[in-house]
Amino acid sequence: MNKQKIKITFVIPSLAAGGAERILSFVAQNINKDIFQPTLLVVGFEKDTVYDVSNLDVIYLNKTRVLKAVFAIAKHFRRQKPQIVVSSIFHLNTIIAYLSICFPKIKFAAREANVLSVLAQHDRGNRLSFSKKIIVKAYKLVDCLICQSKDMQEDMMANYGVAKTKTALINNPITFNASPKTETRDTTKPLQIITVGRLSKEKGHERIIEVLSKLDFPFHYFMIGDGNEKENIVNLIRDKGIENQVTQIDYTKNVEDYLRKSDIFLLGSYSEGFPNVLIESCVVGTPIIAFNAPGGINEIIEPGKNGFIINTVEECVKELTNLNTHFSFSPKTVNQIVVNNFNSKKIINQYEELFIKLTTTYAI
Repeated sequence: MNKQKIKITFVIPSLAAGGAERILSFVAQNINKDIFQPTLLVVGFEKDTVYDVSNLDVIYLNKTRVLKAVFAIAKHFRRQKPQIVVSSIFHLNTIIAYLSICFPKIKFAAREANVLSVLAQHDRGNRLSFSKKIIVKAYKLVDCLICQSKDMQEDMMANYGVAKTKTALINNPITFNASPKTETRDTTKPLQIITVGRLSKEKGHERIIEVLSKLDFPFHYFMIGDGNEKENIVNLIRDKGIENQVTQIDYTKNVEDYLRKSDIFLLGSYSEGFPNVLIESCVVGTPIIAFNAPGGINEIIEPGKNGFIINTVEECVKELTNLNTHFSFSPKTVNQIVVNNFNSKKIINQYEELFIKLTTTYAI
């Protein structure tokens, strides 16, 4: 007997470069099409698309802001009648949560992208513009809250009143296949350091620059990313006198190439959701030094095997200094740790199990 496919609409603000956009579109493309009928609903414009979604049904609403797309989103729900709606990023999650009141037959799953209580401390007046009360109410309305890390799950329970039974803990998957580099660190050359991420307060670039300014050996730092703190960070680099040792790149499609030729990925964030770029760095065999912060970092890094977690600028300087002359990481080991834990088959299976659990239209 033929079983009816589960209709799922994945909603994202855009298909421009971003972790949430990449992960949700990847999940939509890779879930079992014999069981699920996915549609990707994009608030923004096709011209901004940087991810290949050619094998997926994609609908662009061509709106500049999520608030301007509310009626179009509701219209899609009425016409397409999905059984499950999955959204990501808190401002979109919040609006769709309130829309869910009008669609009691649809199961709504919100995928959070940050440890919100920590993000709020470092992102005042910018992206986190909704009041906490509004977010708390919104997450009571959805049927499931997908958390990328244990830190995020605990934050949602402790600070936003979400019951643990309503949460699903699903880490982010590896979204590309690559073998680890074969070459190891050449200690006769300057240490190659890289950071990839938005230039905003919570990403902690200031303390990365402070670390670099204290190094007393040759290095080069690739800072890939753009954002509202770019001018301040560039000025700080100049003030510290290390501008000749820094290359700043707003955006590149060749992130993997830069990761592969780097010796160390340096993460300064005060808060993360579940940093995809750390997984990508490890896939190509480049280990990590990360400041201790909530958001899954301690689920990705196994100290001494694929990186280190440090607490202070001084600790970071010490680890980099040691690695400059005594580089002990094996690219193959660095790769294998994340492949074992976050391979796409494992993570997609977890999403599929969740979606089946959310609906009764498909019997296992």
